[in-house]
Amino acid sequence: MATSTPFETIAGYCWPQSVAPGGTVALHLSSPRGLPVAVEVARIGAGRTTVFADPAVPAAYHETPPDAAAHGCDWPAALTIDVGDHWPSGYHEVTLEVDVEGKRRRSHAFFVVRPAPGPASCSGTEAKILLALSTNTWHAYNEFGGPSLYTGNTRVSLQRPMSPGFLHKPRGHGRRVTVVGPPDAQMAGHVGYLQLNHLSAWAGSAGWPDWEHPFLAWAEANGYAIDVVTNADLEDHPELLLHGSSALEKRYALYLSVGHDEYWSGPMRDTVETFIAHGGNAAFLSGNTAFWQVRLEDRPDDGSTHGGPAATMIGYKDRLVRDPVFGTDRQHELTTIWSDHLLGRPENRMTGVSFTRGGYHRIGKRVTAGAGGYTVHRAGHWLFEGTGLTYGDVLGAAATAVGYECDGCAFTYRDGLPYPTGEDGTPASFEILATAPAAHFTRTTATRPPKPHQPSEIEFIAGRLFGTDDPASVERIAHGHAVLGTYTSAGGGTVVTAGSTDWAHGLAGRDAQIEQITHNILRRLGTDPNIV
Repeated sequence: MATSTPFETIAGYCWPQSVAPGGTVALHLSSPRGLPVAVEVARIGAGRTTVFADPAVPAAYHETPPDAAAHGCDWPAALTIDVGDHWPSGYHEVTLEVDVEGKRRRSHAFFVVRPAPGPASCSGTEAKILLALSTNTWHAYNEFGGPSLYTGNTRVSLQRPMSPGFLHKPRGHGRRVTVVGPPDAQMAGHVGYLQLNHLSAWAGSAGWPDWEHPFLAWAEANGYAIDVVTNADLEDHPELLLHGSSALEKRYALYLSVGHDEYWSGPMRDTVETFIAHGGNAAFLSGNTAFWQVRLEDRPDDGSTHGGPAATMIGYKDRLVRDPVFGTDRQHELTTIWSDHLLGRPENRMTGVSFTRGGYHRIGKRVTAGAGGYTVHRAGHWLFEGTGLTYGDVLGAAATAVGYECDGCAFTYRDGLPYPTGEDGTPASFEILATAPAAHFTRTTATRPPKPHQPSEIEFIAGRLFGTDDPASVERIAHGHAVLGTYTSAGGGTVVTAGSTDWAHGLAGRDAQIEQITHNILRRLGTDPNIV
């Protein structure tokens, strides 16, 4: 994390992070020298709509506790924001500014206005599409106040500010972690961008600016109404997707995941999988999707069904044997990868694909000079209508739409076309439409090499998949792919997966074919005449 003295920085966070219209959000602040803070709240979509502003909110300076990363900051609320009864659902940016001896200091917080409760006909929403922001992933990488899940922690607090770069980024070369110019095995362009702008070293891996913001800006500009929730809302408010058990009672036609949606709790998966099983459509325009299981814990006892929003996310990752549920009757909650042989619940069953059969494309030393696009195999599919694509064409290379982390599946070729084998949990009806090569980090290709006593990434994944990381097991997953494909559930729900974190970067005029396919998905799957 970029550091500076307490007298130079302004920091804050909102709680709760998700609120229904008519609710309240508390803004917790630490202001340098106790200076008043200018606060502005704006809903961000195709444009920026200011919904609240106060030029001088009284605030005090508060130390960041030494255990803030795991247990939160516990700063008092400086302001309570009343959310209007008719505020539309969406991501709300909270801009914080102070004047320190004539110099303006700025930082950001956020909260989400989720849809009002009740069926679509009563909630006031026009949207038939629901997007869950990848907030669990933001928190997993957040290193404000101490280590993240990547640097030693097994529990991370949701009640603290986000590291610089997670909620706001300036434009500039190197903004994406994916290399979009000449091959750059050392990631010099990205590292230099982070250093120049004093951003977190992990700001390329997670956060609002990277994927969901450009997607929502494009979608709203093109007339699509999309309601927004956090990852945790899928656990805390499953009724948003599961209002009824039949197609006639669904509130939304389409569920969306966009970008880097890596960390899922068991109840989150239950919600989305039940929605799909009952005929709901889903589009995973994302990569590394649902790779790790996490648990949301530390809820206040307020008498509600869930006890209020969870304050902490638990993830033991490669230290899974230290997870208190390991070896117990709660082992199905083990915070390891979803494809772990100890869980037996591979994410392929939901998305059709998995990072275990994918890897990286155009990042560091992995597929360094790759095309940045998919090779099309089944051009006659409805997904490609209006694109002009034919067999063997490359899709998305103009925008490097295949990049960073990619998901694939086990497959074989018959008569020159790929077919899933199903050995990894991919549904039998899954149709592989396009692919691009991807590969996992090894001991010599990792951007952050493992220590001598630690397994490399590919060795760890092989060990969790097959129970052994011997060379033969590693070889089984050494040649991965980004897979663009689709399947239909037994209940009639259509699922589309992009198999790449960077699909959204093909929008906004960067790649006409990526835009057309996205239109095809939202128009075909995002409407339902039974939802009124």
